[in-house]
Amino acid sequence: MKHISVTTFIHILFTVALAILAATLVYFVSSSLRKDQDVEITRYKFLAESLAANLLKDPPQAKIDKFLHKFHLKPVSPEQVRPLIESKGETVMIVGNPDAPDVRVFTLKATSSWLYRLFDIPLQKTYYLYVDMPGHRLMLVDDQERSQMVDIVTLVGVVLFLLLLGLYYMVLKKLYPLKRLHRQIEQFAAGDLDVKIAYDSHDEIGRIARSFDKAIGHIHQLMSSKNLFMRNIMHELKTPITKGRIIAETIEDETAKGFLIRAFERMNELISDLADVERITMYDFKPTKEDLFLQDVINRTERILMADPARYTVKVKDRPIHTDIKLLALALKNLLDNGIKYSPDKHVTLTSVGNRLEIRSKGEPLKEDFSFYIEPFSQEEKRSSGFGLGLYIVHSIVEKLGYTFRYAYDKQTGENVFSIVINE
Repeated sequence: MKHISVTTFIHILFTVALAILAATLVYFVSSSLRKDQDVEITRYKFLAESLAANLLKDPPQAKIDKFLHKFHLKPVSPEQVRPLIESKGETVMIVGNPDAPDVRVFTLKATSSWLYRLFDIPLQKTYYLYVDMPGHRLMLVDDQERSQMVDIVTLVGVVLFLLLLGLYYMVLKKLYPLKRLHRQIEQFAAGDLDVKIAYDSHDEIGRIARSFDKAIGHIHQLMSSKNLFMRNIMHELKTPITKGRIIAETIEDETAKGFLIRAFERMNELISDLADVERITMYDFKPTKEDLFLQDVINRTERILMADPARYTVKVKDRPIHTDIKLLALALKNLLDNGIKYSPDKHVTLTSVGNRLEIRSKGEPLKEDFSFYIEPFSQEEKRSSGFGLGLYIVHSIVEKLGYTFRYAYDKQTGENVFSIVINE
């Protein structure tokens, strides 16, 4: 039930309610009319038998008129009714000899609509009594007023049905702005920060739309400020770091010189990592995938790694791949670099297993949950190098490429295993 949308739930709710109301109305009308019909059959049997018995006694006309008035029977012209009876008449009962009946009860067949025929609902009919006795030949129509209960209930049921149908339409119309709001939110989530949500209503949906529009504006302002700050600070830091690196080369004390050079190199690494983070985590950033070979990615990874070839081993089976070579190479470079930095033997191995690239290095298993390490600036402990951005960058790249990033510890070999599963 929790996976059903609000609109679908309303469709189901009103459909069931309308169906129940319609079925209840049909059942009530049908059963009431059938009950009335049974009562009428009993009435006309009584009238036919009573009329035949009284007329046999040849009573005066006044007594006949009194009987007819008492039971709401009205004489009509046989010539006037005969065409209707011949075309639509149906015999209900016969009192007397079948060959020469004293009283015959007729009813005119009602013309029902397709809806009444569908649910087998009988309609109220008009009844006629034809008397054919010596000295008496009468055509009588039953003029008794019928009960209006069925008509009233039918009218109330139809009004309720139409009212429920109107409420159904109004609720759907009221919820329609939610679809538009959902499309605009998805548009924002896809990276369109300029989306404008406008909804003039003052109901709950309108308040949500206006609040979300304010949140979008606030997020847009924060991101613009963040991007401006990042670009300015990286630009401003580049020049003094470069000058400091040059001056450090002139120092004669090798210990102090090495310390300063390592410090400036770490600063350059941080700026480079921050630039990668800013570029990859942009909402509108999209990878540029192309058809190439896995060895092309490995070659680019080795070029940007700039590490001693003795520090890493590559055992990759070449195959075609559709990917962004720059991003995937950067992710592999960060994983290889981390393995070299933090493994006791300063060595890392890159292998391929099916559609999975594995980076293995000796070391103790991670102490925290893997999700802790893919957050920016997270480190298990203070180390001599690194800023805790490597795995965060890898995770961001893998997400952009639509791949899967995993970690496991191989107890048999004592290795940390970071895997990139290429989903194609």
